[in-house]
Amino acid sequence: MKTANLIVTALVSAGLGFSTAAQAKEREHEEQTINGSDVPAAVQQAAQAEAKGGTIVRWEKEGANFEAVIEKNGKQIGVEMDANGKVLSKHNEAKEHKEKGEKN
Repeated sequence: MKTANLIVTALVSAGLGFSTAAQAKEREHEEQTINGSDVPAAVQQAAQAEAKGGTIVRWEKEGANFEAVIEKNGKQIGVEMDANGKVLSKHNEAKEHKEKGEKN
């Protein structure tokens, strides 16, 4: 009987540990709006090059990466970059917010 209790306790503890780790990982990827002054110069330069003809409307930080939201031709594009200004991905901001159930 004691062995069964120990096994159940171990499984519950492991499940709680995985749950906590998953929540921490999710929080790590939450976007935070930041000021342009908090963005490294290399990232700002890369974003300006991507914006050519558009305007950077806001900056976001997600984990260790930065995202410039660029308005161009009536559309908002998110450009994710690492701290050195290397472009990691681009996406349509309207689609992203629609998927998250947010109002634009």
